[in-house]
Amino acid sequence: MDSGSALRVEKTTLKPVIKKTYVLDTNVLLHDPTAITAFKQHHVVIPMTVLEELDHIKDRHDKTVSREARIAIQMIDKVVDNATPQQIQEGVEMPMANAEGVAGTLAIFADQRLMDNSSVPYLDDTPAQANDNRIINVALRLQADHPNEFVCLVTKDINMRIKAKGSGLLHVEDYRRDRVLDDIDLLAKGYEHIEGDFWSTISEVDTLREGDCTLHRIPRKSLPQAYPNMYLYDDLQFMAFVRRVDKEFVYLRCDSRDNLMNRRFWGLVPRNLEQAMAMDLLADDNVDMTVMTGPAGSGKTLLALAYGVHAILELKRYSKLIVARSTPPIAEEIGFLPGTEEEKMAPWLAAFDDNLEILHGTDESCHGSISYVKERANIQFKSLNFMRGRSFNNAYVIIDEAQGLTQFQLKSVISRVGADSKIVVLGNLAQIDNKYISPLTSGLTYLVEKSKQYPHAGIMHVNGIVRSRLAAFAEENL
Repeated sequence: MDSGSALRVEKTTLKPVIKKTYVLDTNVLLHDPTAITAFKQHHVVIPMTVLEELDHIKDRHDKTVSREARIAIQMIDKVVDNATPQQIQEGVEMPMANAEGVAGTLAIFADQRLMDNSSVPYLDDTPAQANDNRIINVALRLQADHPNEFVCLVTKDINMRIKAKGSGLLHVEDYRRDRVLDDIDLLAKGYEHIEGDFWSTISEVDTLREGDCTLHRIPRKSLPQAYPNMYLYDDLQFMAFVRRVDKEFVYLRCDSRDNLMNRRFWGLVPRNLEQAMAMDLLADDNVDMTVMTGPAGSGKTLLALAYGVHAILELKRYSKLIVARSTPPIAEEIGFLPGTEEEKMAPWLAAFDDNLEILHGTDESCHGSISYVKERANIQFKSLNFMRGRSFNNAYVIIDEAQGLTQFQLKSVISRVGADSKIVVLGNLAQIDNKYISPLTSGLTYLVEKSKQYPHAGIMHVNGIVRSRLAAFAEENL
């Protein structure tokens, strides 16, 4: 090429940012109070009906949902605080921008002003009908006004999504920001079974000594799916525990199934390998949080309770055992029951009395033994609604039935755990009774996936129904 010739420079044409419009339902803001920030450079619309519902909810006795409503209102207020009424109706720029420096906008839509229009298939919005119809009507109005743009209603209410599609709305979605998995079958179990011989799949291995522990170091590429505190076993009696993981290597501590199966907590012995691995995790001083999932009757609560009593009364490791569980109707009903907080909690925590009875069923005086253990182990039954603002030091904390909690509710509970404490989170993703939560959006699923790489957390899916053969039949076939 001639040295004097000019270089040819081609201009790159950037594609314009396509703004989408998302209409948010009330349950989205209750599920995630920060949801208005989740739509990047797009246009978010809050119907006035949603603000009215949030206003009613923020004063409820249910402290959990009222707190989320207040946070959502405060988030909206921060965005529209200094804006004019016209700006609020057209869209106020969000204070945060995406990676390209493009900020989204937030608008309030006065849906009470919607008038009957034969060109728009409005749903009945009379007081006898649900507020859902008024929110759907906002999306229908925006879709009619902007036929060439993407207008989407976002709601966690399945029936509302069906109604919206049936009324002619082209785009309706569930809120997906909190999804950490595409399929619940991909949820981490805390262990992996390798078919055949494990060592035949490993090309390189080093052995090193750390204190009194011998570790086998293998390349990370040989076990790319490994994470700390998980178990590996094969068909030839090989058993190992992932001590830690770094960018290049996985460090394994070999163990034997016999050692695991011979563990004993307060007279309790494991009935299957999953229970044995769960007991090993519970007893690990390096694990501050153990998350146990599994079907009803698999022994999750019994294992957690047995280790708690063992750690407090025999090992003197903690000074108290705190038991709490998710009880959605508790805010309205607990005040009508007589007695102290623990006495009011008794109907929802009877399962722990049943498990204490299992541990002491062969004692000469079963009820006397249970009362003695409750007093000596300082077992306290707490409502999740009253755990915020507290700090639990030198405590063993059990959160039962966690599958119905959102990620924000679980975070608020786990953040209460103080120094020298351990928390055990239990749940069965097949028994979710919260109408706005699915196995994929449960806070328990979120916790499992987010904590599996944390070196001081352990995960275990306890499989196998050990309650009875009838319970196993019901879980699998009914």
